[in-house]
Amino acid sequence: MASTFGKLYDRGLLRSAPKFLRHGVQYEVLMGSVAFGVSNDTSDMDVYGFAIPPQDHLFPHLRGEIADFDEPAPRFAQFQEHHVTDPDALAGKGRSHDFNIYSIVKYFRLCLENNPNIIDSLFVPRRCVLYATPLGDRVRERRKDFLHRGAWHKFKGYAYSQMHKLRGKAPKGKRKALVEEFGFDVKFAYHVVRLLNEVEQILIEQDLDLERSREQLKAIRRGEWSLERLEQYVQDKEADLESAYAVSKLPATPNQPEVKALLLECLEQHYGSLDKCVANEDNAVLALREIDAVIERVRPRKGW
Repeated sequence: MASTFGKLYDRGLLRSAPKFLRHGVQYEVLMGSVAFGVSNDTSDMDVYGFAIPPQDHLFPHLRGEIADFDEPAPRFAQFQEHHVTDPDALAGKGRSHDFNIYSIVKYFRLCLENNPNIIDSLFVPRRCVLYATPLGDRVRERRKDFLHRGAWHKFKGYAYSQMHKLRGKAPKGKRKALVEEFGFDVKFAYHVVRLLNEVEQILIEQDLDLERSREQLKAIRRGEWSLERLEQYVQDKEADLESAYAVSKLPATPNQPEVKALLLECLEQHYGSLDKCVANEDNAVLALREIDAVIERVRPRKGW
């Protein structure tokens, strides 16, 4: 079974994509309003996922590259292309795809930062998983390992960004029609509420169901909320979330060693042995390195 990306690539619809992505995609999901349970219209496909690039993209020393001496060769971090149209889909009506495919390393980093879009991609309903290798399924199974209390700050920032756009951005096209009909952009409005509701689940339940607020979000998109009601909701929810943040059982910061171990597990599963790529230091060596770092920090203060 090929990924959606691979199928379109084989048909020549993704000519600008790196060739390795044809078989390199490990996890691919449908995002957007369909994943949130707000729409059943799949004529537009907002696709997120991650891929594993060739080994020397992640470990450039394998191709003889010396850091700070050789000119760095190109490395894959992300492929993004919008409005990729499949004219044969939906019985000839056509379907448009927006692709965001990340290198597994960048994907893990964004997950570790609790980037809302990337965290959402790990928690989409199973029906929205378009393609997953066993490796992709393994990452999805471990999705809760990426969560920490820092999610509150990330999600709040994204929610405030949507609120700022709602209040100040000059609408165009379909967005302009929304403002003319409802008095404000209800699409931005529902994303504000969605983001706050999601981070509430993360802080309190250490889990995330993207469809839980679908009826509330549908009502906002239908224009059943006033701007005043939205602003009051945001104000009240922010106070609740500050309290939830203070008592959350999630770790305060990311568990980077555990996530790195998962990343290395995935890379080893894909490439084989990583002996020539990663140095495995035992606990004694790591402890001595930490002691040396402490000594270096205190040495100036002691006048050594």
